[in-house]
Amino acid sequence: MQNNNLLFDWQKIQLKEICSNIYSGGTPSTKDESYWNGNILWLSSGEIKKRYIISSNQKITQKGVDNSSTKLARENDVLIASAGQGYTRGNVAFCLIDTYINQSLISLRTDKRICSEKFLFFNLMDRYDELRNLSDSNSSRGSLTCEMMGKLPIYLPPLPTQQKIAAILSAYDDLIENNTRRIKILEEMAQAIYHEWFVNFRFPGHEGVQMVESELGLVPEGWEIVKIPDAVIINPRIALSKEGIKPFLSMGCLSENTMNVQTIEYREGNSGSKFQNCDTLFARITPCLENGKTVFVQFLPTDSDIAFGSTEFIVLRSKTLTPEFVYLLSRTESFRDNAIKSMSGATGRQRVQEECFKKYLIAHPDMITLNAFDEVIKPIFQSVYTLSLKNTNLRRTRDLLLPKLISGEIDVSELNIRIPEAEA
Repeated sequence: MQNNNLLFDWQKIQLKEICSNIYSGGTPSTKDESYWNGNILWLSSGEIKKRYIISSNQKITQKGVDNSSTKLARENDVLIASAGQGYTRGNVAFCLIDTYINQSLISLRTDKRICSEKFLFFNLMDRYDELRNLSDSNSSRGSLTCEMMGKLPIYLPPLPTQQKIAAILSAYDDLIENNTRRIKILEEMAQAIYHEWFVNFRFPGHEGVQMVESELGLVPEGWEIVKIPDAVIINPRIALSKEGIKPFLSMGCLSENTMNVQTIEYREGNSGSKFQNCDTLFARITPCLENGKTVFVQFLPTDSDIAFGSTEFIVLRSKTLTPEFVYLLSRTESFRDNAIKSMSGATGRQRVQEECFKKYLIAHPDMITLNAFDEVIKPIFQSVYTLSLKNTNLRRTRDLLLPKLISGEIDVSELNIRIPEAEA
C-alpha cells in the first residue's frame, strides 16, 4: 500500500509516459532451417523464469531476423512474459544483453531522465499477481498486450529515490549472484577432484601403487571391481508416519546444475520416496534425468530426520563408499548414460529401470583412499550448503523489503546511498 505521507512526492502515471518503447517480438518460421542455429541471440517467454537474462537457449540467423517480426530488446530493457504455459505469464526479467525476442515477450525501455530501469524492473517484479490477472478478452490465452502494459499505472518517486531503492535491492541480487558463482566453482572443484582420483587414478600416493588388469582396464592394486548395488543402497527402506507436516521435495524443487534444492515444500502424508541427510536423489524420469536433476540431501535439521518426495526419485545411499562419493559418481557422464539407456515406457514419460545399476561396475577404492578423499571433499560440500543457506536468507530479506520499498512504506529519500554509475 502506498505511504500517504509520500503521495505528494510520488506521481501516479501510466507506463507509456515513462517508456520510450513498448513492443513485442516474433518468431522466424520454424519450417525454414536457414533462419535457425545462427549466431544471433533469440529469447522466448519460457526463459523469463530467470531473474536476469545473460544468454538465450536459441539463436537465429540474420535471414531469420530479416524475414520475421522479431525485434531487438537491448541491454537494460525490462522484459515481461505476456503469454506462456503454467506460471510463465507475468514473469519479469532484466536484460543484461542485447537479444531478439518472440511474440510472447514485451520489452519495456524507459526514458532514463524519468525512470530508473532497475526501479521499473523491481516494481513489476512485485506485481506478478496483478500482471497475471490482466487479460486480453480477444485472446484465447488471455495474453498481455503492449497496449495493456502501456496503460498500467505506476507510482513513481523522484528519480534519486528510485535509484536508491534500486541500489538497495540490486545489492542483495549482487550478493546472491556472487555466492552462486562461488557455489558453482566449489561444485566444479569437487567434480574435478573426484575425476582426478577415481577416473584418472591420480590420488595422493598413486605413484607407489601398482596398476593391475581388471574388467574395467587398469585399476590400482587392491581396488575391487563391484556392481553399484554392492556399494550403494538403491531406494533404502525407511519408515515414515503419515501423521504431521514433513519436508517434501517435488521434482520442481531440484536444480539442473547444483547439488542444492531450490525450494522445500511441507506436506502431510508419506507417499513417495523417503530420504535422509547424505542421500542422493537421482531423477528417474525423462527429461529430468537428461537435464541433470540430482541433489545431495543436507538440509534436514538432524541426520535422523526423514523427508519424502516425488515417486520419480531414485534414492542412492552409500553402503561401503562415502555419501559425497555417491553423489559425485551419480553426476558422471558414464553413470547417467547407463541409466538413460535403461529407460522404458511411453514417449515423454520414460523411466530408469533399477536393474541397470547391476550392470554398472566401478573400481571400489580402498578405505585409506576413501578416508583421505572424505577429508578433502566433505568441507567443500559443507561450504556449498553454507553459501546456499546465505542465499536463502538474502532472498527472504530482499523479498520482504521489495514491497515496502516499492510502495514507499520504507522511506529511503534521505538515506546516503551510493548510486552505481549506470544509474546515476
